[in-house]
Amino acid sequence: MHGLINRAIQSFVCATYGQSCWLRVTESAGLGFTEFEAMLIYEDSMTTRVLDALSADLNRPQSEILEDLGTYLVSHPNMEGLRRLLRFGGVTYVEFLHSLDDLSDRARLAVSDLRLPVLELREVSPAEYQLHCYPGLPGYASVMVGVLRAVADDYGALAMLSHEGHQGDVEVITIVLVESAFAEGRHFDLGARGA
Repeated sequence: MHGLINRAIQSFVCATYGQSCWLRVTESAGLGFTEFEAMLIYEDSMTTRVLDALSADLNRPQSEILEDLGTYLVSHPNMEGLRRLLRFGGVTYVEFLHSLDDLSDRARLAVSDLRLPVLELREVSPAEYQLHCYPGLPGYASVMVGVLRAVADDYGALAMLSHEGHQGDVEVITIVLVESAFAEGRHFDLGARGA
């Protein structure tokens, strides 16, 4: 598992539940360390153990925790760089949805050895879409539900999302766009500003 993914989980846990929770989780998972390095590659089993330990510590299903992680990745100030990468997908939420087919390629442009599962958007009607999440990263569809929900808020769109489960090897998320301009979206400036 790429260290960026593990580091994102670590950042999410520390920001949401506190450093003490993270320390309990790493001890319970038997990692032997408490800090993931963003540019290293780790055994997948380490990530699995961390998520299992986190689920047990919080007494919550992994799918809910991963959905919260997806929301965190878009909405938390620590993750502004990722938000910017996602927002380059389009001016509207619908344009963003159509850009998801290229997300794994855009991620690889940013970090050449980061491999995200392939996503495929299918338009059921002008207001209903299905996002097909192909295998490659366990829990990725749950994270994407959180991402999609947070990005809808970011654009000011009102969308209903439902994780439909598996259709063969593919996990399916249904997106119903209720209103594309429901509220004012968060400010987004194409050019990044230095602090």
